[in-house]
Order: sequence, then structure tokens, then C-alpha cells
Amino acid sequence: MMSARSFGNYDLPSALADLIDNSIKAKANAVHISCVRYDASIEVRVRDDGEGMSADELFAAMRPASTNPELERSADDLGRFGWGLKSASFSQCRRLTVLSAKDGMYSGAEWDLDSIDGWSMAALDWKETSTLAHPELLNGPGTEVIWRNCDRLSENGRIGPEAFNELVTHAKGRLALLFHRYLSGEATRRSLRITVNGQAIQPFDPFHRANNATQPISPETIHLPDGSSITIRGYILPHFSKLALSDYERLGGEEGFVRNQGFYLYRNDRLILNGTWFRLVRHGELSQLVRVAVDIPNTLDEMWKITVDKADAQLPSMLRERLRALVANLRRSSGDAFRSRGGRISSKGSTPVWSKYARGGQIRYYVNREHPLVASLLKGDVDPTRAKTAAAAISIIEQHFPSISIGEDVVRAPDAMNQSEFDAHGFLETLDAALPALLSLAGSIEGLVKLLAVTEPWAEHTSVVSEHLKAKGWTNAARK
Repeated sequence: MMSARSFGNYDLPSALADLIDNSIKAKANAVHISCVRYDASIEVRVRDDGEGMSADELFAAMRPASTNPELERSADDLGRFGWGLKSASFSQCRRLTVLSAKDGMYSGAEWDLDSIDGWSMAALDWKETSTLAHPELLNGPGTEVIWRNCDRLSENGRIGPEAFNELVTHAKGRLALLFHRYLSGEATRRSLRITVNGQAIQPFDPFHRANNATQPISPETIHLPDGSSITIRGYILPHFSKLALSDYERLGGEEGFVRNQGFYLYRNDRLILNGTWFRLVRHGELSQLVRVAVDIPNTLDEMWKITVDKADAQLPSMLRERLRALVANLRRSSGDAFRSRGGRISSKGSTPVWSKYARGGQIRYYVNREHPLVASLLKGDVDPTRAKTAAAAISIIEQHFPSISIGEDVVRAPDAMNQSEFDAHGFLETLDAALPALLSLAGSIEGLVKLLAVTEPWAEHTSVVSEHLKAKGWTNAARK
């Protein structure tokens, strides 16, 4: 039982997800999670309105390795090894209590790792069960799991309010992703409601299909000899210029778009693994908008080698070449979303960064001196020396424009060519650095907004610029 604490690579959301899997198997319509912080510890409760368990069923479920992974399972069974309840719980706590109601009968059982000599599992009587249970459980049916002595969720038995809130917020965000198809009603078997401390979790679609700029790729179905099938759906996410900053932040997650590209593996509509290419290709900047949903049934667990904690899987060798070709096409489409921006010489209605001189058979590219930011650097009325230095630097850049190298790269590797900003953060950092000079030229907030709307590169990303100025309080000040 102590070794079960080290099975898998659980954190709080993945451990909770294992319990929710059991609730789905029990045909629950709602799962209520309570995370309460006390001065000395954390207590976690997970309660569902599923079918519940009899005493015999509960005792069997509490037994380690209670299921043979080779047995045939129902289509909505999200478990496999019969370890989920125990390994997930003990990865977070030392005292696991499970209470259940079925057919008007109540039962309870408890494993306490501090009192486990002789494999003594406690069987709780009615008085103990009714005292511990949430009042709603006593109206049955359903099951409630209680974690106490949560030593893995705190340091030395204590956790501060800020760290605790961050822990719960992270868990909510992850569950919104793992079960987004169930939460949205998209799952083929049933919809599910999940609450954390009384607040309903809203689904988070990692493909952002509600945005018209998301490019869906025609799905492909692979039929296997055993009669099962795998469905693959590719998506190209919108460029950051077509996303609200809040959507951009959420889609990028804690590690950004580059780390979240790749395959999203679903088993029975439950997300198992995301952000991997299964070593088919490397994560890259130009492919950061590519996400591929792969749907498999639970009958293929062995083929995909899904682990106990549902945190890892392996791509079957028979699918590698087929998926490699799909990925190559999607990566090219993702690169087009970046290559279609930046680097244009003529842009109607806006001031470009570069200009082109073509006459007498000669072509020359030069920095547009009328671009407001460039013009502000060349103004000599404030600091003539600085203006001369800026002019000299611009001339050097123009004289050493790598036209031959660019031409060679366009011929040799056109799909790899990119000169535009990859992410919103870099774009906004450049904007913030330019704002003082641009505001000085424009003379007012209203003038600045108009200037940005006709000046590259900001004119190409008006929604991002507008939202950023609003967040800084500049446009609100303009209204006043």
C-alpha cells in the first residue's frame, strides 16, 4: 500500500480526474469536489450522484489491484487496472475514506496508512458513515471519497492561503480541459457537471472551435483488424491577431503554444494526453498552432500502453508513418498563418516598415523614413547626435540587406521562411517600447489610436492593440 503512493506521476488534478473517471463509470450526472484548508492540513471530498456501491462492492473496490486489466470492460469504463481509486488517493493523502449509498443501504470503508498493520481496513458502521457523509449522500444513491492527512499537498502539514488557492485554481483549469467534452455535453455517452467548492467548472476546448478563424481539417478514420477504429481530427488555431488576449493566454497555458502543440489523445471522450508529437517531429515555432485530436476506444489501452495514472501513452508503430504524413501537412498550414503576415512592401491604407525602389532594372529595399517610429528616431531637434547615429544605423542595415541569402532560402526552404512575431507577448513588448515615442508624435490618446490603426505592424493586429490599450487604461482615459 505504501508503494502505491509512488505509482504514476500524479498531481492534484490528475488524482481528482481518476476519481471522476469512477463517477462516470457509475453513471453520475454530477460530481462535487470540496477542497478545504485548515491550519494544519487540507481535506478533499469528491461526491457523486452515481449508482453507488453495496458493502461487498465497496470492499472489492478498496482492494488493491481490484480489476484484471485483460478483462473486457463496458464502453464507458475509464479505468483499467483497479488501482485508480487507491493510487490516486494515496498519491495525495495518507487516510482514504469511501462512503457509498445504494438501494437505501449505506456502507463505508477506510484505509489509514498510519494504521495498516495486518492489512486492517476499517469497515464503518451506520453511525460512523452517517456522521462523516455529506447530507446529500444520505438521500442516495451515490459515493463520497474523503482524503485526510493530505501530506503530499502541503509542506510539513501546512500550506498558506495563497499556495492553496493556486493549487485549487490549477486543478480547476486542468479538469476543465480533461473533461471538456463531458462538461459541454459533447461526449457521446453523457454530459457531466463538475463543481469545485460550489463553483461549476466550465469546459475548455483546446481547439477553440467556437472561433471562426480556427481551421478544421477533414477527419480521418483508421479501421483496425479487430473491428475497432481510431478517428483523427486536425485543427489549425487562429493567429494571435484573431484572438482575445484572454483566449490567447488560456490556449497557450502555463508553458505556451509551442509546448501545447501536437496530439491530444482521447479515450472514450476523456482527454488522456496532450502536447506531444510522439517523437514523430520536433516541437517548433512554425507548428505551434497545430493540434490534433486522436480518439480511441478503451479496447485499445494495451496497444497504446496507457499508464496507470493516465499520464502517458505510446503511439503504436503501425500508425507512425500514417500520422507522420498528416502532421507534415498540418505543420505547413500552421506556418502559412505566420508567413502570411509581416514583410509586405505595399499595404493599402497603412504605413509600411519597408519600401521598395524599382527603376532602370534595379531593385532596392530601404527602411521607410516616414514610418512614425523611424521618424521619431531621426528627429534632430531634441538630440542631434542621437538622430545622426540612428540614421547611420539604418543606412548600414539597408546596405547590408541580405538579399542573396534571402533569395537562396526562399528557393531552398520556403516553408521555413518566417519574419513575423510568433506570440502576443513579444508583439506587445515591442508595442510598449514604441508607445512613448508614438504618443509624442500623435499628441493625444485619440491621435495615438488613429496612428496605430494605419501603421505597420500594429495596423495588422488592431484587435490586439485595442485590447492592450484598454488594459493599460489609456483608451478609458481618452473617453473621459
